Amino acid sequence: MDSPDRVAAHLARNLASLRHARGLTQEALAKAAAVPRSTIANLESSVGNPSLTVLVKVANALAVPIDELTAAPRAKVRQWAATDVATQSRGRGVTMRALVPEPVPEEVLTLMDFAPGAVMGGTPHLPGTREFFTCLDGSVNLMVAGERYVLAEGDVLAFPGNLAHSYQNADALRPARGVSVVVFAKAGV
Repeated sequence: MDSPDRVAAHLARNLASLRHARGLTQEALAKAAAVPRSTIANLESSVGNPSLTVLVKVANALAVPIDELTAAPRAKVRQWAATDVATQSRGRGVTMRALVPEPVPEEVLTLMDFAPGAVMGGTPHLPGTREFFTCLDGSVNLMVAGERYVLAEGDVLAFPGNLAHSYQNADALRPARGVSVVVFAKAGV
């Protein structure tokens, strides 16, 4: 069993590593966890004795189990069963599934399955956002700002995410599949 000093050292290292991996400042993490910034700074420097409530808030803000904050060094490996990865249906006949089930700062990566004839309206984002759609199988029509683009297997379309857009599998017999990557504009840019 680790001593309290070793657990504090593990917490400091793990917290800083997780925060950096998500591209968060101490201020941003503190805001997301609803704790003072000084609390994050103290945890990352092995100072203080955090309450369970503080640890739960920080773990939730980082979307990790609490033991990942306090664990001794180990390989950063985590496996999700297919049933544990969020899937949602959108539009008519479109199923969307996250490619990366952990938060990725400023990006959304989604696998999109289109039933034959499926249609889905896209969600316009803030100016500066870029979207990339890669057709993996079949053919997908993208309407961007009133202009139609036909993508075959392997084709990629990049477009400003703030423009009105929609997706359609024009094939009434075959399904289609693609990957959507949304890169959000950085704040203050």
